[in-house]
Amino acid sequence: MCEKKTKPSMDTWLQEAKSHESANKIGMYLVHNGVVRETAKAKVRAGAQDTRPVTGMHFSYDSAKVESAIEDTYKMDGIYYIRTWLAEGQLKTGDDIMYVMIGGDIRPHIVDALQYLVGRIKNECVEEIEMYE
Repeated sequence: MCEKKTKPSMDTWLQEAKSHESANKIGMYLVHNGVVRETAKAKVRAGAQDTRPVTGMHFSYDSAKVESAIEDTYKMDGIYYIRTWLAEGQLKTGDDIMYVMIGGDIRPHIVDALQYLVGRIKNECVEEIEMYE
């Protein structure tokens, strides 16, 4: 389930997850919280040294693609619960970009699923346009 708008509470998410029908199968929940950082993507990913500090970004996403990525993640071994929230619009440094929570049977399955889903979302589902000083 991909949610929009109001930033979620992780306490509430965990409480809801633990009351979900899948809760008895789950031994761990793992959460990813992506945040707008000051360092440009070109610098941290490609080592570019001539980048200016990021002041914010315009963030958008394709909800159908996110839902498809979630459906594919549910097909992975031991994954029983997924919840996502993505921001939209103009964001500033320090703002939350996304939250992804995955619940499953054992740590290796959950770590793999989180890596897979966040990677799919970042590479296939979103548009991030950095803004500079």
